Amino acid sequence: MNTSTSSVTFTSGGETLYGVLHVPAGPGPHPVVVVLHGFPGYERNFDLAQSLRRAGYASLVFHYRGSWGVGGSWSWTHALEDAALVTRAVRELAEHRVDPDRVAVVGHSMGGFVALMTAAADPSITAAASISGFDIGRAAAACRADAALRAHWTEQFDQWLLPLRGTSGAALMDEMLEAGDRWSLAGLADRLAGRPVLLVGTSLDEVTPSGVFHDPLVTAYASARLEHHVFAADHALSDHRLELAATVEGFLGRV
Repeated sequence: MNTSTSSVTFTSGGETLYGVLHVPAGPGPHPVVVVLHGFPGYERNFDLAQSLRRAGYASLVFHYRGSWGVGGSWSWTHALEDAALVTRAVRELAEHRVDPDRVAVVGHSMGGFVALMTAAADPSITAAASISGFDIGRAAAACRADAALRAHWTEQFDQWLLPLRGTSGAALMDEMLEAGDRWSLAGLADRLAGRPVLLVGTSLDEVTPSGVFHDPLVTAYASARLEHHVFAADHALSDHRLELAATVEGFLGRV
């Protein structure tokens, strides 16, 4: 059987989510990796999805509610709900030769937060990777203690809303502050204990600097089957894309 690239849809919260499934050659069933983009998703990691297909994985990239033309409204909560639904529903795509028992999640930026939260809530997920992960719980705690930082992030959110609908910087900040410690990634340590986790930090990153967002999780996840790296790269790992793909593929191949 040949490689294929197929459009797939999922229904979440009454809205249709659009995705692209990259399937490798061969009869399968193929392990599947759900690739989760961040906020707002300017970097959607299609190069990583293609590389994963070349390595023998089916890879799915999809858009959350309220993003990139998908109906509904954007929120952090909707992104979490959509990811949980998609990681369950992708197992049912038997016609695309996917293996329902081998599903991993790989997320970038806010998608890294979503990947770790989704894996912690679903023990059947085989492995989780966070790349330049944005820890919403940690950011909320810092914003609660610092009004200037809270104003800075609210302004940043407002500047990034163009591909999104139904929200505002103030609404996103309020949602973060209300969730508080429930969205602390360090708080997932017990649920991720003994499970394969990859953390990729970025030391030249002005959005999620590794000293703030990566290093504390390396310490917190000591009981996981943890692999961690820090690249001298910007938030999108613009000049480390091949190295990133090799790192993710190597991690998945080992676990």
